[in-house]
Amino acid sequence: MSRIAIPAIESATGATADIYAQVKKIAGGRVPNTFAALGHLAPASLAALLNAEGTLDSGSLNPQELQTIKLLVSAKTGCDVCVAAHSFVGKMVGLPVDALRAIRAGQVTGDSKRDALVRFVSHLQATSGSISQDEFTAIRAVGYTDTQLAEISLAIALTIFTNTFNRINDTDVDFPPVE
Repeated sequence: MSRIAIPAIESATGATADIYAQVKKIAGGRVPNTFAALGHLAPASLAALLNAEGTLDSGSLNPQELQTIKLLVSAKTGCDVCVAAHSFVGKMVGLPVDALRAIRAGQVTGDSKRDALVRFVSHLQATSGSISQDEFTAIRAVGYTDTQLAEISLAIALTIFTNTFNRINDTDVDFPPVE
């Protein structure tokens, strides 16, 4: 059970009710537990998160690349809620189940560009963001642009935010079990 008690979604008022309505529009009519807790405790923070996620969604990384980053970071952070969520969404955006398993394990998926992204993000996580010129050259060599490197950084940062909050809260997993 989550550590922080959250009132029923239907009882929300003011900024919390407004942000829950926004979440429902983008999440198929539901408010996932992470967003329910954040919306209750810090609706402006959830609004900022959703705004930043919208920026990523309109950026140049495709949905599979974004889910690859988010799933890998969540697995490395140990956030079971986000691993389940990004495995679910990853499948929805067309990542094969075998690729999802490989991403969670930080292993090769058989797609050279995705594998370069997994190596790059894994290295960033392991080194607190320090990379060599060789690593920079390698990620650029598979086609990632400077703009996409900024977007990768934002995706990592947003994922670490939700991972950390879920770990503090011990948020209940409300996505299907990981295959």
